[in-house]
Amino acid sequence: MNERDVECDVLVVGTGASGMAAAVTAASQGLKVLVVEKEPRYGGTTARSGGWLWIPGTRLATEQGIHEKPGAARIYLQHETTTHFDAARVDAFIENGPKAIEFFTRKTPVQFDMPAVFPDYHAEAPGGAQGGRSMVARPFDGRELGPRIKQLAPPLPELTVFGMMLGSGKEIWHFMRAFRSLTSFIYVTKRLSRHMLDVLRHGRGMTLTNGNALAGRLAKAGMDLGIPVWLNSPVRKLLVEGDRIAGAWVEREGKRTQVTARVGVVLACGGFPHDVERRKALFPHAPTGKEHYTPSPAANTGDGLRMAEAVGATVDPTIPNAAAWVPTSVTTRPDGSHGVMPHFIDRAKPGVIVVTRHGKRFTNEANSYHDFVQDLVKVTKGDKEVFAWEICDHKTLREYGMGCVAPFPLPIGRHLRTGYLQRGKTLEDLARQIGVDPAALKSTVDIFNKDARKGDDAAFARGSKAYNRYQGDALNTPNPCVRPIETGPFYAIKLVIGDIGTFAGLAVDAQTRVLDARKQPIKGLHAVGNDAASVMGGNYPGAGITLGPALTFGYVAGIALAQAAAEAKVAPPVFTELPHAA
Repeated sequence: MNERDVECDVLVVGTGASGMAAAVTAASQGLKVLVVEKEPRYGGTTARSGGWLWIPGTRLATEQGIHEKPGAARIYLQHETTTHFDAARVDAFIENGPKAIEFFTRKTPVQFDMPAVFPDYHAEAPGGAQGGRSMVARPFDGRELGPRIKQLAPPLPELTVFGMMLGSGKEIWHFMRAFRSLTSFIYVTKRLSRHMLDVLRHGRGMTLTNGNALAGRLAKAGMDLGIPVWLNSPVRKLLVEGDRIAGAWVEREGKRTQVTARVGVVLACGGFPHDVERRKALFPHAPTGKEHYTPSPAANTGDGLRMAEAVGATVDPTIPNAAAWVPTSVTTRPDGSHGVMPHFIDRAKPGVIVVTRHGKRFTNEANSYHDFVQDLVKVTKGDKEVFAWEICDHKTLREYGMGCVAPFPLPIGRHLRTGYLQRGKTLEDLARQIGVDPAALKSTVDIFNKDARKGDDAAFARGSKAYNRYQGDALNTPNPCVRPIETGPFYAIKLVIGDIGTFAGLAVDAQTRVLDARKQPIKGLHAVGNDAASVMGGNYPGAGITLGPALTFGYVAGIALAQAAAEAKVAPPVFTELPHAA
């Protein structure tokens, strides 16, 4: 391949939230930034995520009248991170999170909405909170991106309705009640009409929500600063000059380009959810590395980790959980391809339980997805396959939906024909279809129903935690998470293990500098997002504990690089031959 040279201050590898946060922050400080992306579209995992961020102590919380008790967030994180509590990084996160929110919301198009109540996943633990820490990207008009909207990665199809992204919270609430409330029906009709009109005019919906909105807003922030973004441009190798990282070899348009980074390189490649070999080494439920189903982008194959290891960096294999676990189901799309559906909310709805292949419940199904999977791994230890069955009756399925199956009035026939959704006239019939002992399943449901008729769950205390109740149905009383399973026919969906991002990443310090085996910074090399070891210590304290640190430490990296440039008195580079943004 031909070679050509390009020079910049900062090279950012990846266009997810962490990479774009670093790029925007560094550029705002006067540095010349180049962003390169392996995929033909930008946005990474962020673009298909829920778009939630967990950051304590922000102005958004105080505007809701929520004031953090001094030290509460640190106490909570120390409790949650257990063996992998990194005091310096946790303190940096708590200190800089609010600063990052101030910077982005005051200086860029990146905006957020914060509900008054969204409990931490373990709100009852020391330092836990009932709200004020989780926020979501504000919906964004994709037309503000101009032609660049066509290059934004789409949301996960399994999380859309007619290709339309649903905003978290109130919007989902309206769609669930469209045929039970005139107000909701009118809301849904207007929303669908607007979406269909956008599709006719622009080829896609223009009301971006959740992670797509966050990716779009960060892209607009980068456009406003004139940051070039190269798509279809994978990084092949880091450049070493003396004792520092001086840039990287980038493959672009079939040509090998040497990108010299005067100040530093930021790795934000999205972790390793599709790296079969590293999954084999770190995922206990995947002995060959293939027994895992992730909705993350296929390009997230651990490039950043491997390149950094090649120059002396390390990945900690002892982290309690190597990824942010989520139960998933594998569906067949209308075009015949397979999709992976993460089960975030449906397990908490009243009238739903989950059983093992033996037909027995094993946990509080309304707990967080990360906790649920850990319990599933424990109860299936020694089994050849790690899976479970999510069970509900007809009333529940049509009222709330389950997995990819939408509630009434959307049809369920396609899911029955593909085998994604299993149905039986009776519980015993359903059990035979899914390979579960009929008597065991019937007994499990009978025991559950006896308590459920009183709104109780003596076995696993569904609805006893704030997070359980938040994800349930407040209109279902006395327990928003409990209702008998008794109106046939009955349904089941197979649950397998997936992730929404990896936790085992490169060892970094509080300034996001990548560390070598001696715990010394590798000069000129930073890692953020899922390329860096999770500041949460391999656990999942609340909604947005991936994107919250991603935005925060992206901001930290940008500031650190600006300070390094000032100390080194780096002269502005000349972009005389820099190709225009893709």
